[in-house]
Amino acid sequence: MRIARFAHNDTIRYGIVDDTDLVVLAGDPLFAGFDTTGERVPLGEAALLAPVIPRSKIVAVGRNYHDHAAEFGNEAPSEPLLFLKPNTSVIGPGDAIVRPPQSQRTDFEGELAVVIGRVTKNVTPETALDHVLGYTIANDVTARDLQRSDGQWSRAKGFDTFCPLGPAIETDFDLDGGARLVARVNGDVKQDAPISDMVHSVADIIAYASAAFTLLPGDVILTGTPAGVGPFEAGDTVEVEITGLGTLRNTVRDA
Repeated sequence: MRIARFAHNDTIRYGIVDDTDLVVLAGDPLFAGFDTTGERVPLGEAALLAPVIPRSKIVAVGRNYHDHAAEFGNEAPSEPLLFLKPNTSVIGPGDAIVRPPQSQRTDFEGELAVVIGRVTKNVTPETALDHVLGYTIANDVTARDLQRSDGQWSRAKGFDTFCPLGPAIETDFDLDGGARLVARVNGDVKQDAPISDMVHSVADIIAYASAAFTLLPGDVILTGTPAGVGPFEAGDTVEVEITGLGTLRNTVRDA
């Protein structure tokens, strides 16, 4: 099942994607379940939004693909390397990534994103996936020069618009189904790797994070990016595609 958050007739609603229509849900599926209103909205008449706005936090994982760690001269960490992004960094499909004046280099990082479905604390890897609502696509935008100069990552990865999410949440995504992540800038392929190349699995990341802090419904986990990250400029179009999840597409402009 694919769940979208969308704007239609000046109202923000949730729906299940059914071919060319959205089957309207009675409320936020995180809290109201999947009851429908009986209404259908053509996809062409709706504006897709970020499928979730985390009420609490975005938990991200650094250096979670061996080849990405190596391209920056690092070793893959023996445990997940966690950092946080604020929920104010979230934008949706089609929205513009805004390059801040403080940075001279902004990079794309295509990632698989996990949406937590219920309160999650001290879970094991064996039960971690039971706490997932579904999966979507993320771009962990990074001010690379500030990441290097600051010595920590909060500012470099936390600017407004630095966490595009979308286009929808897929509840039936198969983590072991051979999905690939492909990122493009202006149509040119920059990243192309199977998500199976992660150092730490999705289940391990959830369990590890939940041992540190409680994960709440709607929290998002970004699972790391493969090699090939690089800069983009104002006027560019950045796309991240994951097999089975669709394509997240955003334009870029300067502040």
